[in-house]
Amino acid sequence: MPSFKRINGVCLAALVFTTFSVVDAAALALPESHEGIALLASKALLCELDGEQVIDNAVVLIEGGKIRSVGHRGQLEVPEGFAVIDLEGCWVSPGMVGLHSHVGTPSPFFPNDINDSVYLTNPGLRASASTIASNRALARAYKGGVTTVLFIPGSGSNMGGQGLLIKTGPGGYEKNELRNPGSLKLAQAGNPERWLFGPGRSFMNWNTRNTFRRGIAYAKNWERYRAGEGSRPDHDPQLQIFKDLYEKRAQVSTHTQIYQVVLMTITMVRQELGLDVFIDHGTFDGYRAGALAQDAGVPAILGPRAIARSYSGFLDTDGKIIGVAAGYQENGHKRVGFNTDSPIVPQEHLSLQAAMGVRYGFDNSNLDHVRGLTIIPANAAGIDHLVGSLEAGKDADLIVTTGDPADPRTSVEMVFIDGERVFDSATSPSN
Repeated sequence: MPSFKRINGVCLAALVFTTFSVVDAAALALPESHEGIALLASKALLCELDGEQVIDNAVVLIEGGKIRSVGHRGQLEVPEGFAVIDLEGCWVSPGMVGLHSHVGTPSPFFPNDINDSVYLTNPGLRASASTIASNRALARAYKGGVTTVLFIPGSGSNMGGQGLLIKTGPGGYEKNELRNPGSLKLAQAGNPERWLFGPGRSFMNWNTRNTFRRGIAYAKNWERYRAGEGSRPDHDPQLQIFKDLYEKRAQVSTHTQIYQVVLMTITMVRQELGLDVFIDHGTFDGYRAGALAQDAGVPAILGPRAIARSYSGFLDTDGKIIGVAAGYQENGHKRVGFNTDSPIVPQEHLSLQAAMGVRYGFDNSNLDHVRGLTIIPANAAGIDHLVGSLEAGKDADLIVTTGDPADPRTSVEMVFIDGERVFDSATSPSN
């Protein structure tokens, strides 16, 4: 079977400065005909939601764009006809999942190309209408290890519209679309107050709840019709997303920050209305609702702000800085992930958000920092059956790094999306 090794010790040490020389691209090229790919790695970070997390001296088998199996070298046999890549000390982990992205179009100044603030709630608008797959921002994302993003409308209104789950690799829209609709974008505070006449939170909560109730009633009418218990409802493009929400095919992604509005996300959207929802941003003192969010099954995907003061008023009484992720964790929350709000923080810097969380107290002893970049956001978005961990049958979206993928001193050496090697640091020009 053909075998390939990393050259010049690229992966031998994550924390040591290494001199690199030019590598012949042909030396790392895969043969035109091969049954699959076998990656030999120092560590494989499985990042399962429940179960084994790390395999040392690992073999990862890729076949037909999927992960065939992961196991220990010497125990898992490499099938005949598989091309073998010896990664010489590198780690393999799942591709990262970013659930708050505004870089679905090439322009950082007009990221959505839709007016999501015509009404205070615009549930019928679709970010997919303005998506340019494989644009430069998304290319930088996958070179930084981010293989899936949720591209969402802005937060100038309470409901900006529908997000899109899309892979970041090269290829057209049809190739990269993972799920559409990806979410319904809800924004409770922090921006919608500037809409038109400046609505207060009481009116915004009333209008948001009213829109949700009308949407759920629309979904229930369709449910009754399919069961043969009523007439066919009129099609309403504005409310169509609620069929996906009501039937658990999509989630509400909520731009929510301070404790008061995080609490409203949990009590209104999850507990009162029964919809799947995850906290997006969750910064400032939102961590105070961490225990309630955990009990209600509401994941917290935090960012881009990593820290909060202990007192949010004009005067700070003690100067204490609190890590937002650590705050949720200390309040008992077990499903904490990270986001960038790109381009606020560039999408390719998603791993740095986890590093900041650890720097400010987030406990990563159980691999929670890497899980917060992979399986936790995948689970929050309902796509953990496809991506987010190295498990047999899932999409072969994985990254090869020189060490811990959330350590800023680590570099991304290779990226695979759907089993295709889309990036190799040894052969790709930097940009």
